[in-house]
Amino acid sequence: MRLPLRGRIAIVTASAGLVLALLLPAASATAADPLILRTGSTQTVSGLNPWQVVYVVDFEIMTLNYDTLVGFGPNVDPVPGFAESWTKSADGHTWTFKIRPGMKWSDGQPATSEDARWTIQYVLDAVKKGQTLGAGYLEPYLTAAGVTAVSAPDPQTLVVTTNLNNPLLLQSYVPILPAHIWSKIDPKVAATTYPNNAPVVGTGPYQVVEYKPGQFVRLQRNPYYWGQQGAEDQIVITTFKNDDTMVQALKTGELDYARDVPATQFDQLKSAGGPITAVEGVSNTFYELAFNCYNKPIPGGGASTLAVQDPAFRDALGYAIDKQDIVNKVFQGHAQVGSTQVTPFQAGWHVEPTDVRPFDIEMAKSKLDAAGYPLNASGQRLDKQQKPIVLRLSWPGDPSEAKAAQLIVAWFGQLGIKVNATASDEAKLGQQILPPEAGGKAQFDMFIWDWVGDPDPTSLLKVLTTKEIGASSDSLWSNADYDALYNKQLAETDDAARHQEVGQMQQLFYDQAPYHILYYPSQLDAYRTDHFGGWRNQPTANGTPLFQFGSFNYTYLTNAQAAVASPSASAPSASSAPSAEASQAVVSTPAPVASQAPAPGDTTSSNSSPLLLLGGLALVVIAVMGILVIRRGRASAEEE
Repeated sequence: MRLPLRGRIAIVTASAGLVLALLLPAASATAADPLILRTGSTQTVSGLNPWQVVYVVDFEIMTLNYDTLVGFGPNVDPVPGFAESWTKSADGHTWTFKIRPGMKWSDGQPATSEDARWTIQYVLDAVKKGQTLGAGYLEPYLTAAGVTAVSAPDPQTLVVTTNLNNPLLLQSYVPILPAHIWSKIDPKVAATTYPNNAPVVGTGPYQVVEYKPGQFVRLQRNPYYWGQQGAEDQIVITTFKNDDTMVQALKTGELDYARDVPATQFDQLKSAGGPITAVEGVSNTFYELAFNCYNKPIPGGGASTLAVQDPAFRDALGYAIDKQDIVNKVFQGHAQVGSTQVTPFQAGWHVEPTDVRPFDIEMAKSKLDAAGYPLNASGQRLDKQQKPIVLRLSWPGDPSEAKAAQLIVAWFGQLGIKVNATASDEAKLGQQILPPEAGGKAQFDMFIWDWVGDPDPTSLLKVLTTKEIGASSDSLWSNADYDALYNKQLAETDDAARHQEVGQMQQLFYDQAPYHILYYPSQLDAYRTDHFGGWRNQPTANGTPLFQFGSFNYTYLTNAQAAVASPSASAPSASSAPSAEASQAVVSTPAPVASQAPAPGDTTSSNSSPLLLLGGLALVVIAVMGILVIRRGRASAEEE
């Protein structure tokens, strides 16, 4: 569940040319002047501990730092990761992975099969004890694959045993961690409060070297990375407080890539032309109107009415939601009408229900009457305890969710159901929906939130199982038939049979309506082509370049300015050890400085008057000569 800085770079150096290059985003890079890819997101990073990953931006940072056992390719297909190759036994229960010889962690220590064995065993031990590792989003990748044992017979061989014959191990998002660091940490601390401070040690292409919570994360090229590397020496992922500031930073050239651009601004960017490319990717996200389906008494908690536990009541409300209207008004058409818990991204798995509910207020009224929810003389809809139904609706503050909530309030009002709608925040809402099994009181009726899926539908299917109540389940729905189908498809060896079972799960879910899937929003991103080239979409046909699966697309970026200066220029290739120049660049790398977004006509922007830039340069050079030292710029908060 998913839950502005402008990426200015400032550094005081003894070289006037380096200072000028840093002040002007379009300047070319030299060995001492790192080429920086600046990306932006409105999601706040949860931290650097991989067990605490929650949001898309967290996973992006994690897979830049660490390799997964198997990587994700151009079309989210399995490609070499920590393991360079793998084979599967005839019975489907033993996987043998070959780890490339000579691979190193970013601190220069050998990276071997023992690191992978230790990581997987760490997860298995926690699962055996019934413990949740951090946020609890990673260990299900191994349990869904049926992993039961792991061994490392030699430094280049890893053997994984499973009790299920499915391909999910090749889609595991569990990062392989350096055992020489993590094995020394108390397991209770490692999975919870361990900060994993920078510099992070991993085998991924880039490593976090600086982190300012709520502001930015800065990553630097891993000189020991085993694979192809992109042109960028550093990556700065900046947290923006709002979409407008992020888009403005993209326009001014202070940002190279913006994730989740609002629909209106996306259309403007797309029609503007110039060096900005707006790309619309297929949705791997659904937004749901979720109901509190917890069917046990909770002293001092629970839903405000038992009606939300009734499938007939939830079904009737589905006829009072004009999903197409939401798509048109909230997303200007850049979304698809929602139906099931399997997204359009999961091609081949999504099955439309046989009885899609049309928007029909009169039908909704008729179904409520038939289900035993009549109107009183005042036009209020009554529950079966003869109390007027007043539903609470929350969402975590996203503007699109707020607009959808306003429409739902009006539609349900036509049914005689009052809705008290209140924006919340992610932390508060997360606490409100916790059931007794997780130490909460499930004090909610409805909420709007979203889930992001994987290439395989398993993770989104799992959320709705009874076993997940107290873990990932947010509707707290329990259905024995659904649970049985989930377990059956997970163990299914026949692909056609599994597709049929997943389709049955979607139909059952739709009929029972613990969620009404409102929409599948397109992934609307935008990037500049004057700083970097080589942008590739993932998936190739209908994806976006970044914030997808793994670190694949970062490794193909080229320096667009170098290409203009020298047509033969190309991205650097992988190396087994850092050069002298690279080592020196590490010492003098800059830190991003967050700043206020310029108002219209603001002449203090780093992209404003060249005279101001040169004047600032002169002052910096004088200061450097006066104190005869090299200092690294420090970042300051903007939005806080």
